[in-house]
Amino acid sequence: MIDFVSKRYLFFLISALVILPGVISLVLPGGVHPGIDFTSGSILTLRFQQAVDTPQVRQAFAEFGHPEAIVQRSGDVFVVRTFPLATEQRDEAGNVVRPSERQTIEQQLNERLGGVEVLQFDSVSPIVATEIVQRSVLAVAVACVGILLYLSWAFRRVRNPWRYGACAVIALVHDALLLLGIFSILGRLFGVELDALFITATLTVIGFSVHDTIVVFDRIRENIPRYVGESFENVVNHSLTQTIGRSLNTSLTTMLVLLALLLFGGVTIRSFVLALLIGVTAGTYSSIFNASMLLVVWENGELGRLFGRRPKPAEARVAA
Repeated sequence: MIDFVSKRYLFFLISALVILPGVISLVLPGGVHPGIDFTSGSILTLRFQQAVDTPQVRQAFAEFGHPEAIVQRSGDVFVVRTFPLATEQRDEAGNVVRPSERQTIEQQLNERLGGVEVLQFDSVSPIVATEIVQRSVLAVAVACVGILLYLSWAFRRVRNPWRYGACAVIALVHDALLLLGIFSILGRLFGVELDALFITATLTVIGFSVHDTIVVFDRIRENIPRYVGESFENVVNHSLTQTIGRSLNTSLTTMLVLLALLLFGGVTIRSFVLALLIGVTAGTYSSIFNASMLLVVWENGELGRLFGRRPKPAEARVAA
């Protein structure tokens, strides 16, 4: 048996030190760098017939009236994000008075940089962007409440079952906050944007984190009657020793696949895969070293010290 529990405050300190830079970045003005899914805008996926580099494309869009354009390249494909492009205007007779800005840009790119093919064009209106933000927040909130209720029911046969659900939710909030903080820093340094895929990645990370936490908590539940008379700390240590190999093997194989996708998957999914990679790493750590340790602290009454309460007597902490 490995004594994990005795180092619980060290694990909490490591989590705090990792999260703190991201929290500071989030609190400062311009905390996140939202993409067009949250702010409205347009995305063009382009392929040129001639050899073109990123600065040329960026300079071209600046001269077209879009200096804010963000250009990303993957092989011979360019992904360009801009503010919303104006649509075409027609008179009362239905004749085109002014072509759409997309058509104008495509024509100018053909003249300036040679033949260009628009592989994909997406546009998000401000109304849709607002709905995406609202529904994204609602989705994360509903997921947290659902997980809390389900785990409280699933562990109903142990003492204080709702603590298991609460600790799992705190662990997944840790993972989501760490992920958001890192992307806030990446947005400041490298212009990495938050888009709808980031919400998808966050929900996936939440599911992964809870799955890993349930494995540990379920083993704790099984071991409580097996180690009658031992302290709750020893029960948790036995449980972690028995499950840590499975958790690490599952996470490492997942991270290897994500790393391959990050390196070879292309620019369009790079941010999504990066979010998953960070989230899986954080979820593995929090499930082993945060959720279970927080449960021990709570069961021992150590949380009460923060509010001036006296901890439980040692005999009350013995597993029933």
